[in-house]
Amino acid sequence: MSILFDGAIKSSQAFTGRPRSPKGNSHLVTLEFGGCLPSPQIIGVNAETVTNVSSTDFPGHYPGEDQDWDLQEFKDSFYVKVHQNEKYDSQFSLIGIDASIANAFRRILLAEVATFAIEKVWIHNNTSIIQDEILAQRLGLIPLTGNPEGLRRMSWWRPLADQPNNPNINHLNTLVLKLQATCTRNKEAAKDESDPLKLYHNAHIYARDLVFCPAGEQVEWFSEENGPIRAFNPEILIAKMRPGQEIDLEMHCRKGVGSDHAKFSPVATATYRLLPLIQITKPILDQEAKKFARCFPKGVIGTVEVTEDDALRDRSYAGHVGKQKAVVRNAFQDTVSRECLRHEEFQGKVKLGRVRDHFIFSVESTGQFESDDLFLQSVRTMKIKVKALRRQLSTLV
Repeated sequence: MSILFDGAIKSSQAFTGRPRSPKGNSHLVTLEFGGCLPSPQIIGVNAETVTNVSSTDFPGHYPGEDQDWDLQEFKDSFYVKVHQNEKYDSQFSLIGIDASIANAFRRILLAEVATFAIEKVWIHNNTSIIQDEILAQRLGLIPLTGNPEGLRRMSWWRPLADQPNNPNINHLNTLVLKLQATCTRNKEAAKDESDPLKLYHNAHIYARDLVFCPAGEQVEWFSEENGPIRAFNPEILIAKMRPGQEIDLEMHCRKGVGSDHAKFSPVATATYRLLPLIQITKPILDQEAKKFARCFPKGVIGTVEVTEDDALRDRSYAGHVGKQKAVVRNAFQDTVSRECLRHEEFQGKVKLGRVRDHFIFSVESTGQFESDDLFLQSVRTMKIKVKALRRQLSTLV
């Protein structure tokens, strides 16, 4: 497996160096930019239908081919291409794997990577207009952040089997936050002032008002230098109050996974799409080329001048030297809207599709862990699952 870093991917680069070779009698699709793929790896996108979407029981192989699966061939053909790697937002391609594996990573990201969230809320006083249950739910959905290393050292909360009434709360399994706020009048506000934020103190309670109360080793793990526990977005509005109203509560944060509750999901979005494929099969020239480009997002289709070499390579360009022809610039940005298939002048001149084993992932973290680290955690979780399955299979023999 190899990992490639690239800020942007062009259609002419999408299959460069692709080591996989088709087996058996698979028909080859030759692409305009020089690469080739066996036709079963292309999902056809037509005006009203989608073809060749069925998978097989053998990931990466198709009817009529040699069904032998070779580990070394998979290692040679699979690679990762990174397109964007910001702290909390990353985009990368997994090339050469089956949809079942790609979807497993996506589901693990959503539901099985552990994070901390507010689980218990002890409300000592709440005279605001928001009911206790609604207030507790709003607090639980606030994404938290802090020192990632400290969060990894924290353990799972487990009830004591022999002491059911013991809450078993300690600094290794619980993070404590407090919120104490009272709304009062601002005596210095102008008489004609109508803005509640100027008329009153604590008229709006935000996520930034949550106060972390460290205990034990948490003092070091979540120090100001390392990163204290706090709301990732401090501007989240929790409640609105008026003079005389008060909120006084204590929150306990525990480790959990998204399959238990969405508040534990470490990602805002974790999606993938297949690499779009655009094949221009017949010349699209001059005004038609400009109209063709407008059928796609900006930058997907461009125009270049037909040269003598083009006319020699492809007889369909003979007599059109000097004219502008449509070419694929960056299929990666295409949304496969099929707009071009609605126009009669493009019928039979273009084919749309998607590459079956090229998955473009987008991972946006909620802030507790960096997006690239989240994907690595999903890989580790997958390995643990595979090892557990192998142990179970060994008991069947």
